[in-house]
Amino acid sequence: MSLGEHLRDSCLCDVSVEDFRNIVAVSPERHAAFVPMDSSRSNPLAVGRSCGIHSIRRSSRSATKSGSVRVKRSLFKFLFTSRSKNEMKIKVCTIALSLLLVNLTGVRSESSQSMNTYAGFDQRAHKGESLNVAFFGGSLTWGAQATDPLRTSYRALVSRRLKQAYPKAHFEFRDAAIGGTGSQLGAFRLERDVLSHKPDLVFLDFTINDDPYSKPDADRLASYESLIRRMVQAGVPVIQVILPAKKDVLPNPPERPLDAKHKEIGKAYGLAIADAVALVKARVSEGKATPDQLWDVALDVTHPGDAGYALYAEAAWAALQQGIAQKQVCRVPQAMLNADTYMSVNRFQLATLPQLPRGWQMGKPSRSAIAFDFTPSRWMNSIVVASRSNTDEPAPAPLVLLVWGKNILFFGEATMQSGKYRVRIDGKEVKAQDLGKMSPHGTWRYVEMIAQNLDEKIPHRVEIIPDLAPGQELRLESVCVAGAPARIDAPYNAQ
Repeated sequence: MSLGEHLRDSCLCDVSVEDFRNIVAVSPERHAAFVPMDSSRSNPLAVGRSCGIHSIRRSSRSATKSGSVRVKRSLFKFLFTSRSKNEMKIKVCTIALSLLLVNLTGVRSESSQSMNTYAGFDQRAHKGESLNVAFFGGSLTWGAQATDPLRTSYRALVSRRLKQAYPKAHFEFRDAAIGGTGSQLGAFRLERDVLSHKPDLVFLDFTINDDPYSKPDADRLASYESLIRRMVQAGVPVIQVILPAKKDVLPNPPERPLDAKHKEIGKAYGLAIADAVALVKARVSEGKATPDQLWDVALDVTHPGDAGYALYAEAAWAALQQGIAQKQVCRVPQAMLNADTYMSVNRFQLATLPQLPRGWQMGKPSRSAIAFDFTPSRWMNSIVVASRSNTDEPAPAPLVLLVWGKNILFFGEATMQSGKYRVRIDGKEVKAQDLGKMSPHGTWRYVEMIAQNLDEKIPHRVEIIPDLAPGQELRLESVCVAGAPARIDAPYNAQ
């Protein structure tokens, strides 16, 4: 009888983890039958179910020895009616491997099955648990033009409502917003600035910075979906926040075709959607607000004042409440709606290079900028600096990398001392930039897409060539690569 036939007709029984370990405690020579597996990509439950393991029950979110494995009763018969020693070895090793994967990767307990639901967040908050909430996006998430972004931005207002609604909970709020940046850089920031803080809820911006007014860009759709997919895969419920600029609520507003594409992605992943564009339009049409009241700085038609941010917060809060009431569950569809380019990313920090070329040295990220959300030290751990002191000093040598991937993006700083640089890929110049023109009045974050749609199957020689006058510098944190295998080597750099 096959394993599938045994499982189909069997009923469940409970066996403790320790007893189960005793069952699979085979002689040392049998361990040679194990096949190495990548536990980060394997689903231990899928492996376990193939040999009768149904689930592991835990009394808390952490693994405990008192957990129990639910196995099929007929599994024992299946094991001990093997026709040969080799068949027994394969069956035992399959079970042992599944248990090993459970121990290595962990399996969500029944109490944490709600990690990617809004109702689960609500329940845990009411119980008084410690919860982390992240706000991921651009300047509208930071709160540019709010009278006090720490108090009157939409981010701050939602944080306050969470504390008021759940007085027993212990909240940590994470500001992960950099003005003027979109989901492409976001894909390389996600791990450091969001997931590493183990969020229990994320409010996701980026629609407006991914250019909602033009024909949706396929690469930006891919990067945006990758953010959602990676967060939901991590068990994090995400609230999609779609924010307006002033022109969106004026008479005859422009079309925003990207909104529909982003909502399509959100619905595919079961997200709660905060459509602040629709809410603000409704309030203006009802005569409850005017565009000039909401965007009260005449020269800034993107960032609202406090009244506008209050409506953004209202939309975000309503989406959370709807997700809770409707018991929405964030899910990962089997296939992506867009390309999987940004599911494989490498933010290669140049400071990790074992050797830098002539004229380059390690540096520290700047601690001030023209706007707080631009401050490099908040978003970068280290940088490398190419510089030239005087005319007698030779120009810094090129920094050369071998890159396997599809897209290449640079992340660094632009300062008043910044100069020019060029980039060659496979001997062809693809970019020439004068960073000094970008930052004549102070330090900015610097984000530049260098190349797209490269052949990811072959290595590409990337040369970063400083073209600096005396007293100028080039400050870079990372070379970011998207598209499997997203690999970078640096075999050529020498003093």
